[in-house]
Amino acid sequence: RPPTFTPPPGSRAYSLRTARGEFAVVDAPVAAGVEPRGVALLLPGFTGSKEDFNPLHVALAERGYRSVAVDGRGQFESDGPEHDESAYAQAELARDVLAQAEALGTPVHLLGHSLGGQISRAAVLIDHSPFRSLTLMASGPAQISVSQQQRVKLLRDALSVMSMAEVWEAMRAMDAPEETETGQLDGGLDDREDLRRRWLGNKPAQLIATGRQLCVEPDRVAELAAVPLPFHVLSGALDDTWPVTLLDEMAMRLGARRTVIEGAEHSPNTDRPAATARAIADFWDQASGQAADQASG
Repeated sequence: RPPTFTPPPGSRAYSLRTARGEFAVVDAPVAAGVEPRGVALLLPGFTGSKEDFNPLHVALAERGYRSVAVDGRGQFESDGPEHDESAYAQAELARDVLAQAEALGTPVHLLGHSLGGQISRAAVLIDHSPFRSLTLMASGPAQISVSQQQRVKLLRDALSVMSMAEVWEAMRAMDAPEETETGQLDGGLDDREDLRRRWLGNKPAQLIATGRQLCVEPDRVAELAAVPLPFHVLSGALDDTWPVTLLDEMAMRLGARRTVIEGAEHSPNTDRPAATARAIADFWDQASGQAADQASG
């Protein structure tokens, strides 16, 4: 399913000012009359955007969570250099996440989808103190599957010789998935103009640099397991970017809560939003309870 580009009721789209620049966000407050339980920062995947989380905001708000979805540097409505790939090194993107968390002014539950999960992991490994928990959604331990690596390489090769508009038209002509990682943009979807506008908003250097990261990311699960945070590994029942068995194994290595969303694939946030939001909020409730127990103990 495509993301819904209209911000959900009660939410606000604006530029979040941080020590590392401004980032476009959709910020959904806690629902009226509900006791606030926490704040969450949501990071999208490769060729995705903050709008990928629109289906989750209302349900999370009703559970007491303010959720802030962000476009990373050079992603859709957040600015970044067109051609300087060094600006999109994973460590740079991770420090952006730390700055975003700092700007929100309170420890946050961090959630990253796919590429966003690997950037989230990098941020937590630099400094875990701004975070209350980490959820890796459809995001695996190391590089993406060989078939997805091939698709990312095709995209990177195209971007090296064609404009963003030309690549978009070529993908439409092929009637093949444009979202090489998230698999959301296939031939039969509506909101074509919104999807085209998002595609054209991405900076080529960002796509090339992060696409390369996905193809060479090392396994850092042992490092992450040493971080004193609650972890959650959530995925659909099928995933062609990281095999589900690999995600099961990663969850065991992390001592993480593990959720499989039936009927969902690589984007449970848009495939099965109600079940996904419920699982996320259940984990955050548990993580908050653990923190309270540790504080009182």
